[in-house]
Amino acid sequence: MTKKRSHPPTRSLKERLSPRSLRSQLLVRSLFILAALLMLIGGLQYWLMKDFLYSSRAEALEAQIMSLPGGLLGTKEAIENRPAQTDEESSKFEAGVRKLGRPFLFHETSLALIDQEGNFKDISAEYGMTAPQLQKNVYVQRLQQKETLPMAPNESKYEIAQDNKGNEQLIVIRHARTHSPSETPSLIQMGMDTAPLRDQLLQQLLIFTVLSVLALAGGLLLYIPVLRRTLIPLSRMVEVVQQTDAGNLAERFPEAQGQTEIDRLSASFNGMLERLEHSFDAEKESKERMRQFIADASHELRTPLTSIHGFLEVLMRGAADNPEKLQAALRSMHGESRRINKLVEDLLLLTKLDQAPQMIFQQVRMDALLYEMQPQLHMLAGERTVDMDITADVTALADPDRMKQVILNLFHNAVQHTHPEHGLIRVSLQASEDMITLQIQDNGSGIEPQHLAHIFDRFYRSESSRTRKSGGAGLGLSITQAIIEAHQGTIRATSQPGKGTTLCIELHASQV
Repeated sequence: MTKKRSHPPTRSLKERLSPRSLRSQLLVRSLFILAALLMLIGGLQYWLMKDFLYSSRAEALEAQIMSLPGGLLGTKEAIENRPAQTDEESSKFEAGVRKLGRPFLFHETSLALIDQEGNFKDISAEYGMTAPQLQKNVYVQRLQQKETLPMAPNESKYEIAQDNKGNEQLIVIRHARTHSPSETPSLIQMGMDTAPLRDQLLQQLLIFTVLSVLALAGGLLLYIPVLRRTLIPLSRMVEVVQQTDAGNLAERFPEAQGQTEIDRLSASFNGMLERLEHSFDAEKESKERMRQFIADASHELRTPLTSIHGFLEVLMRGAADNPEKLQAALRSMHGESRRINKLVEDLLLLTKLDQAPQMIFQQVRMDALLYEMQPQLHMLAGERTVDMDITADVTALADPDRMKQVILNLFHNAVQHTHPEHGLIRVSLQASEDMITLQIQDNGSGIEPQHLAHIFDRFYRSESSRTRKSGGAGLGLSITQAIIEAHQGTIRATSQPGKGTTLCIELHASQV
């Protein structure tokens, strides 16, 4: 029954813009950064605009002071020698101010005079604009300073003070022009109300605030679709991951979506899915092999045990009293017990090779090893012809005992599949610069193509009709393959039905 794969439901706008979603977090944080930048720009603009306006107004007041007639606002002459004329000259000074200083002159400005002793006198108070008075020591300090007229623009200075009515004014204090060095220094203070300046600044700030809010709203409307389009590759990855489970690991992410980070993430996910797929396939194959292994091992063990059980029943029925039957039964049970013992030893060896092969590697002369085994091979061959083609001085890093076991298994396999008298077994050892090739070839019955790919499987027999007397349990070639793989080598088989089989081993050569 095929399991129908369910697709994840489409998420609603509320889910996509939930506080914990990546999209909403990116949106909120981006707008927060934009709002902070706009606030910073607004504050900086307000400060710069305020300084610019106040400095400009101060320069305008300085120019206005400079434009006043010197005889009108020039300070009283030095009267150290004529103290009696001080009041008279002051009266003339004030009369001149009343005459030439029409009300429009002080309509938006305040004007005050400070004599050489720091005494303050408000000139514009009667016209409605009261001049703020600073501390006397401030005036005295300014009187003591030497000032060159006219002042440069970057030297413009102003003060912020409040008059007696609580109105804030921007004031400029300058030395009055004198006609002769003998005249005593005095100060002129001119000021203006800062309310119009503040209104202008607040108006500019209000305009900037409205534009900033509109920019944030427009950014929100434009950023949402842009953000949604930008996160489409990530959303696709989420959908693919939701559809992926142990039974469906074939899904892959496109690795070229135009975003470097997403492409790298896709490549990483694809690699992970590929490893998981291989792992699940290997686990599935391992379970299948284990199931088959247990079934085959049970079958192989059941046959000799059944045979032994049958002989014991025969003996228990009275055959033990017959010496001939007793000996025959004992010989059969002994043979079956040896078969069980050999099968158990092979299974234990395969288990050790599967877990952690215990190999004692050393420099092994493969040609010397074959010559040492030559008498044993001829004995196994019986009447068969054995042809050996061995290259001298061939050395490999190997376990000599395990390599002997490999050669015996392959040679014994060739013996089983060749004619007892007309069989021919050829053993050859060749060497190249970095590889050693060991071949064992026979002229036996060969292996059909459908069986050739499975000859290294455990308990596999290419001939179902072959009796257990002529063949083993089907573990010899499996053990051989495990040993060769533990040596980082390869083994392969080629065969032609009716002409024979060749088993070829390749190992890495070792330089002595």
